[in-house]
Amino acid sequence: MVMKIADEYRPQVVSNTEENRNLVVREYCEEKDKVSVEKMERQCDVGQKGKPSIFTDLLGDPICRIRHFPLHVMLVAEYGEARDIIGVIRGCIKHVTTGHSHHVLKLAYILGLRVSTNHRRLGVGMKLVKHLEEWCKQKGADYAYIATDCANQPCINLFTQKFSYTKFRSPTVLVQPVHAHYKPIGSGIAIVRIPPHVTAKVYRHLFANAEFFPTDIDAILSNKLNLGTFMAVPKKLLPKWNPETGILPQSFAILSVWNTKEVFKLQVKGVSKLTYACCMGSRLLDSWLPWLRLPSFPDVFSQFGVYFLYGLSMRGTNGSRLMKSLCTFVHNMAKDDVGCGAVVAEVSQQDPVRVAIPHWKRLSWNEDLWCIKKLADLQEGECERSEMSDWIKSPPSSAGIFVDPRDI
Repeated sequence: MVMKIADEYRPQVVSNTEENRNLVVREYCEEKDKVSVEKMERQCDVGQKGKPSIFTDLLGDPICRIRHFPLHVMLVAEYGEARDIIGVIRGCIKHVTTGHSHHVLKLAYILGLRVSTNHRRLGVGMKLVKHLEEWCKQKGADYAYIATDCANQPCINLFTQKFSYTKFRSPTVLVQPVHAHYKPIGSGIAIVRIPPHVTAKVYRHLFANAEFFPTDIDAILSNKLNLGTFMAVPKKLLPKWNPETGILPQSFAILSVWNTKEVFKLQVKGVSKLTYACCMGSRLLDSWLPWLRLPSFPDVFSQFGVYFLYGLSMRGTNGSRLMKSLCTFVHNMAKDDVGCGAVVAEVSQQDPVRVAIPHWKRLSWNEDLWCIKKLADLQEGECERSEMSDWIKSPPSSAGIFVDPRDI
């Protein structure tokens, strides 16, 4: 469900032929490159023969996945005398925490590497990555990282073997399909909407020692794609708690919702007629008989969007029950939003909220691989930055990982 660095990437053998010398990498120009990039990316959407595949529609905006970062770039690879665009790559830079004593560094995120199916043995992917890394260094990035499916071995080999990236973290992606019926919220539980300025204060407290927490959290929470932050608390605590204070109740669960529907749409193709009939049949039955609360499958064979949950945290003896009710609340939000097919969350494998998030195992995956590389070189005698140089070797933070919704 979550788009990654290079779903279409295949092994590339670098060639020193004249064709490779005719390869030019430059920055994307929306005015003259948009049509060519869209055409090239559509050609990449070939899927795997005989297997279901997920296709992505960027809704006419090739830089939609990096547009919401203050510092971002998209590079294109031109080939031949006609200067045809045969490859693209995207990147952005942000300030994040490392999970160690509030330490903050400048981190680059590399994503959206795609190469035309007819030009995958010319070293195009390697040249794009190399140029993007140089751009990241020029902008002062200390590290760069990618996220990919752990089964995408060609992509993993490219970054770990050719560019010395290290396998770093492997969070879990949990997917809950949106049914045709409303799900009941637990009794005795109140759902409260938290204002962005209060949420920012709460998140800075909860995720102070987490990894990858972005320092520009205020910009994320005020973004038009953010549908709000919600907290579940026992109703008996409401009279004694004022959310405007930012003081957390004894028992609670909290999360924010990001609307990817306005960024991209997904579509599943390549399923058998029997699978299609079963899925659509379950949906039809659920629509006709909603009181049965059948776990139906949404229409993912037409274009659909997803709600992404981030900033998930819970405390207290009732934390798990509160988190489940909060996820149910978001499911019902998605049910009312035509075209929303799934609710997705990504958390570290050790995070306690993992067991409290409703999901379908067949649609989820346990390991979403994050690989990282150190870009900045320490100056001689620069001991005060030794903490940064050890991040790659450090164990996962007990506070977990904060997944930036803009990365999705």
